[in-house]
Formats: sequence, C-alpha cells, structure tokens
Amino acid sequence: MAPGLEPAELPADAVEVGRIHDAWGIKGWFKVQPHSASPEALFSSRRWYLQPPERVVKPAFAGTVLLRVREAKEHSDSVVASAHEVGDRAAAEALKGARIFVPRSSFPTPADDEYYWVDLIGLDVVNREGVALGTVRDLLATGPQTVLVVGYEAGGRPAERMIPFVSAYVDQVDIAGRRVTVDWQPDY
Repeated sequence: MAPGLEPAELPADAVEVGRIHDAWGIKGWFKVQPHSASPEALFSSRRWYLQPPERVVKPAFAGTVLLRVREAKEHSDSVVASAHEVGDRAAAEALKGARIFVPRSSFPTPADDEYYWVDLIGLDVVNREGVALGTVRDLLATGPQTVLVVGYEAGGRPAERMIPFVSAYVDQVDIAGRRVTVDWQPDY
C-alpha cells in the first residue's frame, strides 16, 4: 500500500465523482478529472475515498483507502488538489487513475429545480397520461441542455429514447417517489 494511505470502509451512500488524472507540480498536488461539469461534490467533502483503477497490473494500493484533502480548487478544465497523505510528486503519480468517491450526504444541497444526475438515474419516466416511457439510464450534456437517456423494451429488445431535460418537456421530478413526469409521447 502507498505510504500514508489508511484502509477505509466505503460509505454506503458513496458516489464516484471523478478520477485522479496525474501528478501536478512537485509538491504532491494531483490533477482530478471530475465526472461532472460542476464539481461541487469534490469541493464539499474533505474526505475522499479512493479505489484503484480497474486495469492496473500492480496498483499502488488495494481496496478502499481514505484520502484527507487539504485543498481542492478549479484549474482550467479540471480540478487540482492536495492531501495530507500525498507529500511529493512520486506519491501523487502513484495515485494516477484512482477512482474518487464521496458520500452523497456530503454533497451541497441543490437549489429548487436543480438535481444531481446521480439522483435522476434509475427514476421511472411517465408522460402526462400516465404511460410508462422507461427508466432514466443516463444523462447527456449536449451544450445548451441536458438530455435524459431513457431505457425501455421494444419488441423484446432494449431501446432508448432521448428526452430534453428542460421545463418545456419535464413537468415534475419526484425524487422521493422515484418518478419523472414529462410531456412526451411513446412514438416521439
């Protein structure tokens, strides 16, 4: 195991929010590639849980480890961070590819009519008439708007429909009820 990293239990509400991309500078800072264009979750938690990358023959650590973040800030199109356990460039390079998880409970509270993508995935989508259109499988950022990728079965085969996640088509998001109501028809 990499020096200074302590084994940890992954929180039950942990969400993968990014990956360590590479070392940044010589003092142990590292560059993070966030999974979101708005990386608030990385800034809201000072305790990151790391898991090794999937395809490394000899990772620097095994299982889940705790990383105590000293500072994290936006830099260009990514995030740079420093941690108490990472003191130099070599230690930062050893973390390359590590997957970063933070507890969902540490995310900042979204404003009204704002949602974290992770909270939308898995919700059922129905139209105004109550017709089931499928389940949110993913979301796509297309520039001006976000699009719901809704999976469903068509003739025994998996299919998907794309629904713009804008107020013109989305009537209601009920996180507690696990449902999104839209102004959309099955044949669109």
